[in-house]
Amino acid sequence: MREIERAAHLLAKARRGVALTGAGVSTESGLPDFRSPHGLWANVDPLAVASLTAFRRDPEQFYAFYRTRLAMLAGAKPNPAHRALAEAEATGMLVAVVTQNVDGLHQAAGSRRVIELHGNLREAACPDCGWVGPITIVTEALEEGRVPTCGRCGRRVKPNVVLFEELLPLDAYHEAEAICAEADLLLVAGSTLAVTPAAWLPGVAARRGAPVVLVNDEPTPLDNLATVVLRGRAGHILPALAEEAALRKESLR
Repeated sequence: MREIERAAHLLAKARRGVALTGAGVSTESGLPDFRSPHGLWANVDPLAVASLTAFRRDPEQFYAFYRTRLAMLAGAKPNPAHRALAEAEATGMLVAVVTQNVDGLHQAAGSRRVIELHGNLREAACPDCGWVGPITIVTEALEEGRVPTCGRCGRRVKPNVVLFEELLPLDAYHEAEAICAEADLLLVAGSTLAVTPAAWLPGVAARRGAPVVLVNDEPTPLDNLATVVLRGRAGHILPALAEEAALRKESLR
C-alpha cells in the first residue's frame, strides 16, 4: 500500500482527528516561512525586529518589520492545503486545526475550530494592560506616521502575536494539548517541529496511541515518531490525501 493510501485510510477512520499546521501550509499563499533560505529570518535578526525587547527599545524597526508582514498578508488567500483541511473538518474527519500560523487563512478557508498557538495578525494588543482591539489600530496609525497606542492606557500596542521573549497564550496551548490527548489521529502539515511547545504535541497524541501522519517537504526531528511520513508540499499532498480519505470514508459507511 502506498504511503498516501495508508494515510488516507487512517484519516478516513478518524472521528477525532486533529491537524497541527506550521508555516509550510501558508507558503503557497505567498507568505514566507521563517527558517528557509528565503524565509523571514534569512536577512534579519529576529530578536532585533520581533522580540519584546525590540518592541520596547526600537519601536521604529519593530513597526517597520510588522508593517511589511501585514502588507504581505493583505493580499494572501487560502490555498489548496487550507481548503483541504476545512473539507476534512466538514466531513467529520477532523475536529480542529491547531496552528502555529498567525495569518487567519484557516478561518478564511472555512475551518471552524482553529486554535492559534502564536496569536494572530487580525488584532492589536497592549502588553502592559492586556487590552485587545482590531489590527486597524496599528495599520492606520502607521499609515498616518503615528505610534499605535492603547485605547485604555495610552501605551504602545503591537500585533497580537507571540513575540520572542513572550510566553504562548496558556489557554490556547492547554486547549491544544487536551484535544491532542483525545485525538484518534494527528495530521501534522507544514511544520518543521523545531519550536516548542508546539513540537511536543505529536508526542502527546502518540503517547495516547493516536497515529501521527506527517506532511512536510523536509525531514523533521520527529519523523521517527510518525506512523506515515509524506514528503512534499502541503498544497500538493493535502488535497490528494483529503480526496482519497473522503472516498474511503464513503466506503466505510
